[in-house]
Amino acid sequence: MLDLTEELSPVPGAPVVAPEWQDPARYWPRLSAATQHLPAPVAVIDREALRYNAMDLLVRSGGLPIRVASKSVRVRAVLDAVLKLPGYRGILAFTLAEALWLAETHDDIVLAYPTVDRGSLEALFADEQAAQRITLMIDDLAHLDLIDSIKGPGERPEIRVAVDVDASWKSSLLGHIGVRRSALFTAGEVAGFARKVIARPGFRLVGLQMYDAQIAGQGDDAGSDAPLIRMVQARSRAELRERRAAIVEAVTALAPMEFLNGGGTGSLEFTGSDESLTEASAGSGLLGGHLFDGYRSFQPAPASAFAFDVVRRPAADIATVLGGGWIASGPPVASRQPKPVWPEGLRTLPREAAGEVQTPLQGPAATSLGVGDRVWFRHAKSGEPAERIERYHLVSGDEIIDELPTYRGEGKAFL
Repeated sequence: MLDLTEELSPVPGAPVVAPEWQDPARYWPRLSAATQHLPAPVAVIDREALRYNAMDLLVRSGGLPIRVASKSVRVRAVLDAVLKLPGYRGILAFTLAEALWLAETHDDIVLAYPTVDRGSLEALFADEQAAQRITLMIDDLAHLDLIDSIKGPGERPEIRVAVDVDASWKSSLLGHIGVRRSALFTAGEVAGFARKVIARPGFRLVGLQMYDAQIAGQGDDAGSDAPLIRMVQARSRAELRERRAAIVEAVTALAPMEFLNGGGTGSLEFTGSDESLTEASAGSGLLGGHLFDGYRSFQPAPASAFAFDVVRRPAADIATVLGGGWIASGPPVASRQPKPVWPEGLRTLPREAAGEVQTPLQGPAATSLGVGDRVWFRHAKSGEPAERIERYHLVSGDEIIDELPTYRGEGKAFL
């Protein structure tokens, strides 16, 4: 069983050394040795690195409770272990079918995105316990209309709902900076919408969500455009702090809120300092995808990784592994590809990138790789490997101590 509450203290009298993952020449060969008997692709989670990330997220949130984003994990054992740590509270799910499944054992689940899944809504209506444990996300009265069209207020349990509010920055010069989520932006718009929700029979408004993707999901220490990103984020933070406070004041004047949620892995320091919020969200930072290497404020441990075997040598400086194309969400650019990290000095080819069936790798290390050798990759975000594998092998020190089934390994494929 994965337990992160156990103190992982150094041996008494042993010298204090830097975490092993900071020394690739120690970290990756250890994972190779622990898993050499397993066929590729093989995926691992390092227990000590996972615990480091979980504790570091808590430090960065400054005491604000963290709701775990399940999309970025998709392993129930990891969700359960993290939620046992003081400072973590509740799950941010990504589909209603997933939320219903998790509600069998968890009692505080917020659905991060609106749903129109009629079958899952009917299952929610038929389950009083699930209806008490799950909060649906809305930003349009059409979401309420759909629910009522399936079953009216007098025929189903009261439905808990939260309002998704646009946390992007609208720059007069640069335009819309952030992701396209809710159409609700100003305090007046949110309050007007909240009044209508509160007036609808059969619904109870319990929270707000504001995800600042332009801050949380954009590294500020990578590439030549880093100074521009920092400027944009600074202005966005200032605008959002003021607007979010006005929104919270307007909505809480109408009804008490159980939670006011904001942020993500990359913006925990900002989120934790915002007195208008009651909780933050984070998920990707637990497993430490390589997209989060480009931030000034933190450096996650590579807690999870996966390896493929070299199956051919099409040229003297190219080694090709079987598989590799476990692509993360977002724009189809290089940063969404898995990153080869060991042996060091490998890169994908511009015209092939990471392929579903094979991935050619080039670089100095490729010349010494032979058929059957193993190459380690890091994922870009976090959730994408779990859609391809049935289990992670949990590693501690030099050995595998457990197997952790993914959602797919438990027969689930939600999205």
